[in-house]
Amino acid sequence: GMDVSGGNHKHKAPWKRMSKEELDNQYSPSRWVVRLGAEEAMRTYSQIGDEVTKRARATRRSLLDVPYGAGEGEKLDIYLPEAVSEAMPFLVFFHGGYWQSGSKDTSAFMVNPLTAQGVAVVIVAYDIAPKGTLDQMVDQVTQSIVFVQKQYPGNQGIYLCGHSAGAHLAAMMLLADWTKHGVMPNLRGFFLLSGVYDLEPIMHTSENARLLPTLEDAQRNSPLWHLETARTQPGYPACSILVTVGQHDSPEFHRQSREFYQVPQAPTLCHGGWKASFEELHDMDHFEILWNLTQEDYVLTQIILKTIFQESR
Repeated sequence: GMDVSGGNHKHKAPWKRMSKEELDNQYSPSRWVVRLGAEEAMRTYSQIGDEVTKRARATRRSLLDVPYGAGEGEKLDIYLPEAVSEAMPFLVFFHGGYWQSGSKDTSAFMVNPLTAQGVAVVIVAYDIAPKGTLDQMVDQVTQSIVFVQKQYPGNQGIYLCGHSAGAHLAAMMLLADWTKHGVMPNLRGFFLLSGVYDLEPIMHTSENARLLPTLEDAQRNSPLWHLETARTQPGYPACSILVTVGQHDSPEFHRQSREFYQVPQAPTLCHGGWKASFEELHDMDHFEILWNLTQEDYVLTQIILKTIFQESR
């Protein structure tokens, strides 16, 4: 059969042959945008996030800054549909920003189109670096999901969505040990947008300065390598995993997404009932892939709604 052990293609990973400059380039998403300059893209992106979040807070029923843990950074916002019911499906979103920037307060992109269709949307804050370590962030994301499940035990499915570094945090939940939290969340789907799943190359970029102290930290927090050795989760429900990347994301982001997508198809994981699909979004860059979720007719918004409602009906 196919060799799915990390062993041999790990050595062939193309990033190992790249200079530090090239790695920095590959892992700087704003340098790959096609319609704006890098600075302008970043500015536009946070500006749009800011505006859509203000609009969502003004026009939707919301519960803001709800504590999901004891830490001051452990807060989430819940945006509710018109018809609140025990059985609402939930989309839980984790923002990106290279684990060191970004905020729940500028991340409500998908709130209006999803709540309009009856989906509750939860936007989660976590302690970014240098305050938080990767291990803490993974733990906080785990706690936030446990919180949603305990608050809304009748939910019709919890769907995790993350962008960039947030997609990494969401993917880490495929490895979470829920038994020690005493609740099995009703996870039904993962929407992973332009993520990073192997953190080792990041260690060799200038992004690393405030983030990853050691190779061990990087490896422990690389879902790509752990999924390959993971036994399937006992009693894990059938789960759909959508791995998606923008056409204008960098080649390294493409490679990371494709490699991660291939893992759930390994024989050991198929039995867990995970259905993985891969989508390269035509003519989208790293930021547009997320900010277009403000539009109901956007292909990704439609995929998310279809996935949620096929599953729950």
